[in-house]
Amino acid sequence: MNSISEKRQDEVVATTDPTKKDEEQQLMDEDLAEASEVFNSLFSTRRPKDGWAGLSSGLKSATKGTVAGVASLIAQPIAGAQEGGVKGFFGGLATGVASAVALPLTGICVGAYQVGRGVANSVEAVSASKGGMVWDHEKREWIFYYLDKDKVEVEELEAALIAEKTGTTASGGTDMNEKKVKDREFYDLMGVSTNASAGDIKKAYYKEARKCHPDKCTGDPQAAEKFQTLGHAYQVLSNEQTRANYDKNGKPESNAADANLANEIDPLVFFAVMFGSHLVEPYVGELWIATTADTMMKDAMEQQQAMDMENMTEEEAATLLAGKTSGEQMLLKQRKREVKCALNLREKIMPFLEAKDQDDLDTFKSSIEAEATKIADTSFGATFLVTIGFALQVEGEEFLGFQNTALGVGGHAARWKKSRKNTQNNWKLMGAGINAATTGRKAMKEVEAAQRAMEEKRAIQAMDRALDGAKSDEGESAMDEEQAKMAAQKLEETIPALLELAWAINIRDISRTLKNACKKLFTDAEVPMPTRIQRAEATRLIGEVFYNIGKSRGGEKYSVKDTADIKTRAEVAMMTTMAKAQGQEVSEDDTEEMIKQAKNMRADLANGVGTETETS
Repeated sequence: MNSISEKRQDEVVATTDPTKKDEEQQLMDEDLAEASEVFNSLFSTRRPKDGWAGLSSGLKSATKGTVAGVASLIAQPIAGAQEGGVKGFFGGLATGVASAVALPLTGICVGAYQVGRGVANSVEAVSASKGGMVWDHEKREWIFYYLDKDKVEVEELEAALIAEKTGTTASGGTDMNEKKVKDREFYDLMGVSTNASAGDIKKAYYKEARKCHPDKCTGDPQAAEKFQTLGHAYQVLSNEQTRANYDKNGKPESNAADANLANEIDPLVFFAVMFGSHLVEPYVGELWIATTADTMMKDAMEQQQAMDMENMTEEEAATLLAGKTSGEQMLLKQRKREVKCALNLREKIMPFLEAKDQDDLDTFKSSIEAEATKIADTSFGATFLVTIGFALQVEGEEFLGFQNTALGVGGHAARWKKSRKNTQNNWKLMGAGINAATTGRKAMKEVEAAQRAMEEKRAIQAMDRALDGAKSDEGESAMDEEQAKMAAQKLEETIPALLELAWAINIRDISRTLKNACKKLFTDAEVPMPTRIQRAEATRLIGEVFYNIGKSRGGEKYSVKDTADIKTRAEVAMMTTMAKAQGQEVSEDDTEEMIKQAKNMRADLANGVGTETETS
């Protein structure tokens, strides 16, 4: 009797003990959270934007449920057999059959629910879209978008990211106590603290550069040297990796200066010169291919410095730095690029919005035509015009179509035209990628075959010399030179295919960037709907002018076949990048003039050779 009474007391204590109840509740909450996470990963349960989004979400849920059911039917018996033999097999089979029925059924139910939610949200979607609101994919709700607010948010996120890397405050200030460094000469040249942020260093550089620029200090014979030294200091301090190395090890030895100069080369400058994109940068920003190359180069430099400074192996450094440039950082870069393009477009079309009569509109159009003609005169300018023009034109047509036509017929027509063009570009990109891979593989095989033949020839000649007692290595030097020329020639043959691929990537990149930039410009809630419609009309006009002029210059059928021309641009791009790395000022006009002179020189040499041949 006493034991029964004690047991009941224990049960009462267990049920009334708050600590135990909290633990049980916590475990239950964790189990529910885990189950909810698995369910949400398997089925799409987020709020759909409208009926079409609900239908898409429903189909995904039904498909995932069916696939998961089939997979469970196959996997469960196998897993059961591995754990419990024949008995486990039949147990797993029963579980698999149950899952094969339950999961597809659940998927269909969730899908029907999502379709219903989407249909219910369609009325709100139409009303919100007409009212100038945009769908926030993260919050899953309709919001008013503000372009200037987006700009501020991007700047704050970027400042926070820089502060996290450098240890400075997000507002641009620095810690009160200066950071100890091995050498502070470069900081003293700039007149900044060792804790200065990247922005502070940039401002200080421009301030000091004006004081010692050779063009403004004609009476100072040392101005050029001072300016170059200042430029070198800025290149070191403006790069996170080279600055960290300088802080720890001081200035590099003079015999390592040339090697370190390669680390100061900016891929953004190289590709801007290579593709002649400086005139269209206000429209498209920095090309994705350039920023990606820049990121890869910085990662490689950081890996090398980790190996040098921390005595790591190559594998350890790669593991430590793997994924350091997160997808979030790349998305922030792209978002900043799109916001900047939208702001540049807003400034560009301001004369159109402020036009008082037809003469003002004609003046605006004439200025755009003049700008397009100037762009078309540069290398690859026509292709840029066609790509930018089509994107701006179709984005303007889509927005105006949804706002001004019944049932948005014009908008749907523009969207279909855009989808068709994107499909064509994707096929071109795929074809260019296959061609580049095939051409590169063929060239490498030919180079390897030639190397093997050269090695065999070298071995035979070495044997002959050994028999004859000769020691001369002139034959080997000649073969090495011949092998190097042959390898360079084969690699040059791959350049057109690689550049075709680069252009296909650029076209896709520009189209996507302008799509998002135009969306930001047209949905900016800072201005009323009539002003947004005007923005779309002005953007469409710019697109029409760009596209027509680019098309008349052959921009629709771009082709990169002149290897000599490509080599010329690459050489000038490298010279320009090296010059800027040394602190010299080289304008876009300077680079274009250098390219023209190199082309003329090549043409003169070709004509001279032709004349001599005819004379002989």
